[in-house]
Amino acid sequence: MNVTINWKKQKQNYLIEKNNKENLDHTADIQLHSWGDTLLEAFEQVCIAMFGYMYELEDVQLLKHHTVEVSGHDMSSLLFNFLNEFLGLHFEEDYFIFKDVEIILFDPKGFSLKAIGYGEKFDRDKHGTGTEVKAITYSAMQIKEEKTKCEVWVVVDI
Repeated sequence: MNVTINWKKQKQNYLIEKNNKENLDHTADIQLHSWGDTLLEAFEQVCIAMFGYMYELEDVQLLKHHTVEVSGHDMSSLLFNFLNEFLGLHFEEDYFIFKDVEIILFDPKGFSLKAIGYGEKFDRDKHGTGTEVKAITYSAMQIKEEKTKCEVWVVVDI
């Protein structure tokens, strides 16, 4: 038995009859904004904000610490590398959650810093989760430094 099907007509009918699809708005990014009296405080706070987006930080204890040293070719690359280093440690160290970050050395002319991050490893029974940050981006990154207030904006990929 030979059966010939007009696929174009079948496809047209299917598309007309079936409307089980929709376009959904989707964002793969979130912008973090932090501020402080100094640039160091703004940097520290944006790092904490990143982990606060991923986890409920009030349940995190300061049980361990990790030290990072980073540099860049300008202030934006320093900020990027600073956040990227902490995000990398998060994944490398069994989802270590940084609740507090302290910059202990800072060279603004050489674009380098040393920081200590405090927290603990992720525990599914203890820590609530939000949305995972996958990467830091330069998109819309801003660093605004004034005499009495410093602010930073960083977009992260989620």
